[in-house]
Amino acid sequence: MDRNTLCQLFSEYGNDVFRLALSYLGNRADAEDVCQTVFLKLASSDPILIPGKEKAWLLTCSANESKNLLKSFWRRNTGALDETIQFSSQEDSHLWEAVQRLPPRYRGVVHLYYYEGYDQSEIATILKISRSCVQTRLSRARDLLRKELKDDETTL
Repeated sequence: MDRNTLCQLFSEYGNDVFRLALSYLGNRADAEDVCQTVFLKLASSDPILIPGKEKAWLLTCSANESKNLLKSFWRRNTGALDETIQFSSQEDSHLWEAVQRLPPRYRGVVHLYYYEGYDQSEIATILKISRSCVQTRLSRARDLLRKELKDDETTL
């Protein structure tokens, strides 16, 4: 892959790859590592990308790299960094924190559906799971978020 194409893909989709990794990992440094790994794979393996499907390939790669990092020995045996992300409103911050407390399999689906705007079939393709599994994960994530946000509201 030539440098110009790689730079163009990074400028167009780099933030999307980073945000998906961040939704899985909840850690800026790890998300940056995943983003870098994804684009290094793109540069070194020179895959055949179907025009118009580049973002889907990059997000699939990002999801896989994030899952691999979550399973890694190093990740399981180190402490988490204390990071805060700035939001424009307290409600956005509160919702982000609630989403980050979801199990990783639900965070990825929620991010792709609500933040990236993919439909359920596209998410199934990206994550290599069935469409019914996407529906189930979205439903369970909504239930968990509803319960958690309701519990948080009563404590405030």
